[in-house]
Amino acid sequence: MDTEKRIAELSERLGYIRDIFGSRENANITLLESKLREFGERERLASPQEAARLLQQLEDLFVFLEKKLDAELSAMDVVRIVRHPQRVSLKDILENVYDNYTEIGGQDEYSIDPSMLIARAYITRRRGDKVHHQPVMVIGQEKGHGQEFRNGGSVKPWGNAKALQYMKVAETEKIPIHTFVSTPGAFPVEDYPGAAQQIARNLYEMAGLKVPVVSVISEGGSGGAEAIGLSDARLMFSHGYYSVISPEGAAAIEAGTRQGQRVPPELIGACASRLKMTAKDNLSMGYVDRIIQEPHLGARPYHYDFFKNLRQEIIRATDQVFLSIAGMKLFRAMVLGRHKDVSPADAESMYVRWSVDEAAAERLLWRRYRKYRCMAENAFVDSRTPASRLYAKVQGAVWSGYSFLRYDFLGKQEKRLSKALGEVEGELRVVVDKMSGPIRKMTRRSGAPVCDAEKSRMLTELSQPELGACLEDWGWSYISPRAREDRAVTCPNMKQSGCPDLWAPDLFGDFAGVCSHCGHHFPMEYQWYLHNVFDVDSLHEFNAEIEAGNPLDYPGFPEKLEAAKKKTGKKSSCLTYEARIDGKKMVVAVLIAPFRGGTVGAAEGEKFIRALARARKRHYPFLAYVHGTAGIRIQESLNGLIQMPRVTMAVRRYIEAGGLYIVLYDTNSYAGPVASFLGCSPYQFAVRSSNIGFAGPGVIKETTGIDIPPNYHNAYQALTRGHVQGIWDRREVRKNLKNALMTIGGRNLYYR
Repeated sequence: MDTEKRIAELSERLGYIRDIFGSRENANITLLESKLREFGERERLASPQEAARLLQQLEDLFVFLEKKLDAELSAMDVVRIVRHPQRVSLKDILENVYDNYTEIGGQDEYSIDPSMLIARAYITRRRGDKVHHQPVMVIGQEKGHGQEFRNGGSVKPWGNAKALQYMKVAETEKIPIHTFVSTPGAFPVEDYPGAAQQIARNLYEMAGLKVPVVSVISEGGSGGAEAIGLSDARLMFSHGYYSVISPEGAAAIEAGTRQGQRVPPELIGACASRLKMTAKDNLSMGYVDRIIQEPHLGARPYHYDFFKNLRQEIIRATDQVFLSIAGMKLFRAMVLGRHKDVSPADAESMYVRWSVDEAAAERLLWRRYRKYRCMAENAFVDSRTPASRLYAKVQGAVWSGYSFLRYDFLGKQEKRLSKALGEVEGELRVVVDKMSGPIRKMTRRSGAPVCDAEKSRMLTELSQPELGACLEDWGWSYISPRAREDRAVTCPNMKQSGCPDLWAPDLFGDFAGVCSHCGHHFPMEYQWYLHNVFDVDSLHEFNAEIEAGNPLDYPGFPEKLEAAKKKTGKKSSCLTYEARIDGKKMVVAVLIAPFRGGTVGAAEGEKFIRALARARKRHYPFLAYVHGTAGIRIQESLNGLIQMPRVTMAVRRYIEAGGLYIVLYDTNSYAGPVASFLGCSPYQFAVRSSNIGFAGPGVIKETTGIDIPPNYHNAYQALTRGHVQGIWDRREVRKNLKNALMTIGGRNLYYR
C-alpha cells in the first residue's frame, strides 16, 4: 500500500512537471517518463526488497532531475507554476505559518468576495521562559486549489473594500498587517465602488497607515496586486512573478490581435522574458526587498520546510520594520541585518515589541514615503546639465525655506493673531450694537440702502450661468487645425437625436467641438485647453528635460518612442506647467493622448511627483488634466506599475499639507492612473462625452465573459456611480475651474 501511494505521488509530480513545461520537449522529462514506466514493468517481477530499492532510486532520480529542471525554467514556466492549482494558497499559509487564526469578513463561498481572505492571526514566540503572543492582521487574495468560487484570485471592488476596512481595523488596534499578493489582476467591473476607484482608495489609505505592512508576492498582476501591495517590506517567492500585464496580454498588444484571435506561443514566451517579471528581476530593480526561496519547481501544500522558512522570513521582515522606527535598536538591528549569518531560531527568539507610538508612526510614514520615492529613479532620462540640476536643487531649497517662513511660521502666527482679533471684535460688536441700538433707531432714514456695484458683482458672480463659456469677445484663443477642413461632420448621436451634419469650420471653430444640436463633445487637442482655459501668456512649462526612456531595453520600443517624440514634439506624455486662472496661480499636470496614448511610465510619474512637490512648497492648487490615458506603459513593466503607489503617496502628502487636488478627465481615461493617483482625488470631474474606467470593453469581455452596454464607461455613468463629482461642458471649463478655486480647498492655499 505504501509503495502504491509513493508511485501515485511520483505520477502526480510528473504530471505537474508536464503542466509547467507545457508542450515543450525536454530530455529530462522524457527520462522521468521512461523510468516511471520501466519501474511499473519491473516491480511486478521484483522481490519486495528489490522493488523498494528501485523505488528509492526512482525517487532520488526525481529529486535530482527536478533540480536540473528548476534551473531551466523560463519566465513563462514561472507563470505556469504560479497559476497551477497545486500552488500554495493563503489557506495553506494560515494553517502552517501562523499559530492560530480566525477568518473574518466571511468564510469560503459565504463571503462578499471569496477571492479576498482576511484573518486575525497570532504568532507565538518564546524568549527564555516567556511566551509572547503577537497579533497580526492577515489579508490576501485566495485562489484555493481550483475552487471556482474563488474566481482565480481576481478580486471584485467590494473585496478590495473589505480589505481596506480591516486594514483600518488593524490600524485602530495598532497591530501589523501581513498581505499576501496572489492575483492575476482585479475583476474589471465598474459597479460601485468600482474597480479603479476602489484600488485608488486602497492605495491612498495604505500610504497613510500608521502600522507596519509586510507584503509577500506570489502572483502580482497589475493593479489588482497594488490594491494590497503597498508596504514597508516587500518579500517575493522565488517562483513568483510581478508584472504590469500578463504575458498573453502583452503579446496580444505586440501582435495587434483582436478579440478571439490566437497569439503565437513563442511571442507570449518572449513577452514574459521582456517584461522582467521574475523574482530575480524584481530584486535587481529594487522593487522587492528579499526573495523567499521555494523548493524546486515551486512550493506546494506538502512542502512543510518551506512554510517554516516562510514563517522566519515574515517574522524577520516585521521585526526589521519595527526596529527601523524604534528608539533603541542598535544590537538587534545588527543581528537581523546579518541575514546569512543569523539562524532562524535566533531571529524568532529575539524579542522585538510589535507596537507603534505616535512618534514611531510618523517615522514609519516618512520611511515608507522615502522608500517608494527612491524607486524607479534610474528608469527615466534626465537631460539637464549638472548646472541646471544644481540650480533646481538650490531653487527647491529656497522655496522650502520661504514656504516654512511664510506659511508655517509667520502664517501660523498671523492666523492665531487673526483668530484672537476676530474673537475680540465679535465681543466688542455685541457691546457696541447694544449701546448704539437706540441711537440707530432715532437716526434711521427711509429709503433703500445703497449697495456698492463691485461688491454686488463679486457676490453674485458664481450664480450667473449665462457667463458660462470662456469664449472671449474676439473668439477662442486657440482654434483646432480641423477647423480649416472644408467638410461636413456627422454627429454620432444623429440617429437617436436627429442631429444635422455640421460644417467642420463651425464645429471645430466657434462651437469648440460641441454639437450644436445634442451637445456631444468631439475630441479636441490638448492645446485647446491650455490656451483657452488659462490666462493668456500665463503658461510656464517646467521639468521638460525629463523624458521617457527604455529602462528594460524592450525590443523595438526605442523606435516607437522616437516616433512619439517626433509626432508630438514632446519628450513624455506628461506635461507640467505653472499657470493662472483669473490671476490665481496653480500647478497643472497634463497627460496627453497623442504621446503613446497618454500611457504612464517612470518619466511621467517623476514629473507628476515633482509637480506635486512644487505645488506643496508654494501652496498652489493642483490640476491634473487628463486629455487621455490608456494606462501604464507595458514596455516599462514594473518601472511603470510602481508609479501607481509612488505617485499616490505624493498626492496624499500634498493633500495632507492642505493642497487642493482637482482631476479633470477628457476623452478616454483607463487603467492604472485612474486606479491610483487620479482616482484618489476628492474632486474629480469629467468633460462631457468622456469615458472613465478600469478596463476597456474588449478586456472586460475577455476576462469576465460579460458583454457591457455601449455607454458603460460614459461620464454620466461614472457620475451615477459616484466616481466623479460633476460633468463639465468644454466651453465652461474655465468658469468652472475658477469657481472651484474660489469655493473648494482649505485655508492653506496661498490666496486664502
